[in-house]
Amino acid sequence: MRYTRQELKHDKFADTAADALHWTAAHRQKLITAGIAVAIVILLAVGAFWYMNHRNQGATVELGKALATYNAPIRPEGAPADPNMLSFASPKERATAAKAEFDKVGGNYESTQSGQMAKYFSALCDEDLGNTQGAEQGLKALTSVRNADVAALSKFALASLYRDANRETDAVNVYKDLIAHPSRTVPKTTAQMELAAVYATKQPAEAKKIYQEIAKEDPKGPAAEMAAQREAALKQ
Repeated sequence: MRYTRQELKHDKFADTAADALHWTAAHRQKLITAGIAVAIVILLAVGAFWYMNHRNQGATVELGKALATYNAPIRPEGAPADPNMLSFASPKERATAAKAEFDKVGGNYESTQSGQMAKYFSALCDEDLGNTQGAEQGLKALTSVRNADVAALSKFALASLYRDANRETDAVNVYKDLIAHPSRTVPKTTAQMELAAVYATKQPAEAKKIYQEIAKEDPKGPAAEMAAQREAALKQ
């Protein structure tokens, strides 16, 4: 028997549909299970988004409170505390109190940006308290976080810590890394300026190259004007 082209096409469609129906019936439980799995994933994703958003809000509020402590004024020696305003008798007392709050936020909200920023400020408190080893460890741990802004800010603070400790080679390496990987918190120009400042005393020729590069990249910008001023002040 001969079949027309249309009949062949129809039969092929019928066979395919029948096969699909048979496969669906045979795998119905698997399909249902897969559907449930997809639904669970969607619900978990929505729940995780709500949970993280809620946690982010809580972390931001707690970070704000800790920052208020960190920025609270130091009372003049012998001055009584004002019950209506947060203040401290010494920078050490303030840094100790602020660090405790930052550590709490960082521990409770570790996965959030605010939690990571709390750890950053905790490291700064360590430095204020003279615990340079603790500050270095805290900042180093943050240089590898996924949030590029937090990582860059931590690297920048780490470089400053190295400079204060006369570890210029370490500081130079960090600044070069920041120049190669600019971020919103530490733009390329900012890292360049600091690197040039490190070079200025012992390697003025290197500092001059950096200042000239800054001026070349943005000749009409404020950074170019500052670079020109610093270049003029270099001891040749």
